[in-house]
Amino acid sequence: MLKIAFFDTKPYDKAIFEVLNKDYHFDITFFEVRLNDRTVKMAEGYDIISIFVQDKASSKVIDQLHAYGVKLIALRCAGYNNVNFKAAKDKIRVVHVPAYSPHAIAEFTISMMLTLNRKIHKAHNRTKDLNFSLSGLLGFDMYGKTIGIIGTGKIAKILIKILRGFDCRVIAYDPYPDHEAAASLDYTYVALQQLFKESDIISLHCPLTKDTEYIINASSINQMKDGVMIVNTGRGKLIQSKDLIESLKSHKVGSAALDVYEEEDKYFYEDFSVEGVQDDILSRLITFPNVLVTSHQAYFTKEALNNIAATTLKSMKQFEDRKTLEHEIAYVCDENGCAIKQL
Repeated sequence: MLKIAFFDTKPYDKAIFEVLNKDYHFDITFFEVRLNDRTVKMAEGYDIISIFVQDKASSKVIDQLHAYGVKLIALRCAGYNNVNFKAAKDKIRVVHVPAYSPHAIAEFTISMMLTLNRKIHKAHNRTKDLNFSLSGLLGFDMYGKTIGIIGTGKIAKILIKILRGFDCRVIAYDPYPDHEAAASLDYTYVALQQLFKESDIISLHCPLTKDTEYIINASSINQMKDGVMIVNTGRGKLIQSKDLIESLKSHKVGSAALDVYEEEDKYFYEDFSVEGVQDDILSRLITFPNVLVTSHQAYFTKEALNNIAATTLKSMKQFEDRKTLEHEIAYVCDENGCAIKQL
């Protein structure tokens, strides 16, 4: 029987995996700690480890896992920038969950736009204090506004469908445009500079790569409309936070909704309500009245958790049965060079 160690598990993770594991009977141990250079020793004696977005499978960790006999890393998420695939090549196989609930993230994105625009969070806090004034709560109609979408994968396409229901004009940028989807959903692909120039709201849905890291920075912000809203439910490092703060202070950016943050691994998913945080940038972002920060919860629905668990356990079963790993990712080299690819 395979022995499996889960890192960075919360009570809701354990609950859903224990239910679905009744069909597989894997020997699973759940650890609350995150995988890193210091905790990797806990993986000794296990065949498979499962990790989440804040775990760190560095080259040092990969080498130690390989020495312990770990044969598979199962990511319980779609993103995989926390794994050193070059180090894992020919040592440890890696699988992920490519799509657990694109609807969850798209719906959360639109809720952030509406909450930030109509100041619903501020109104709620006011009325609890019996303050029913409307001063400072002015928003705008979504109808007719231009929404710029960067990255047009599954999540973005669902979001676009929702936005078209508001009669928004939707423009998009993607280095690999899907013109068939654009025609079907009634949106238009444009150059990135045009998207920056014309959008009232910009929403980020692209993967984090060397080309997209800090795609929102001082230079790109300067190309945007005054008062633009920026929404990020993708990856924290798509935005240069220091530049965002300066643009919020100058009112170039009118508002920002952030479900991710570039240094979130130090804080997100944990409770710091007593001790506070030592990150001055995150603390400053939270103080802005026109910034909405949530802790990487866009994916967090019952359906998504069930899909994550089902896909992860299915991959482990495929590995046990020596079948093709449907969701395997690897560092592949060919005549065109080396890259991380879905096999």
